[in-house]
Amino acid sequence: MALQMAINATPENKRIGLIHHSHRGAQYCCKDYVKLMQNNHIRISMTENGDPYKNAVAERMNGILKAEWLDMEEYTDFLQAKERISQIINTYNQVRPHASCNMLTPMKAEMHRGKLKKRWRKRKHGQKEIKKVPSRT
Repeated sequence: MALQMAINATPENKRIGLIHHSHRGAQYCCKDYVKLMQNNHIRISMTENGDPYKNAVAERMNGILKAEWLDMEEYTDFLQAKERISQIINTYNQVRPHASCNMLTPMKAEMHRGKLKKRWRKRKHGQKEIKKVPSRT
């Protein structure tokens, strides 16, 4: 199982404070899986009602946190990291405009009445060169 492999690959002192986020799939809620996380001091985070779309939102947010901030910074301890993440989330929600919210911040978009226009840039086809792998015959 992937969780057991991750636990085995991670030193015990690095596991404390880990959070396992998932949707409420049966495999993540079963007694043995939950017990394995609890025995290894891994906190459990799940969507409220098992809606897989809610999990996608959390995954997107986690990806943005890591790619745009956390991967470029170093922290001396957990409290420093926790404080920085609070600052980043505040920036993400209250300062940074989002193309998916008509260039409003998520907080302003939440208060907006009516449908929001999405202002994503259209990607031109052919921007990326796709390398074809020769077929074996």
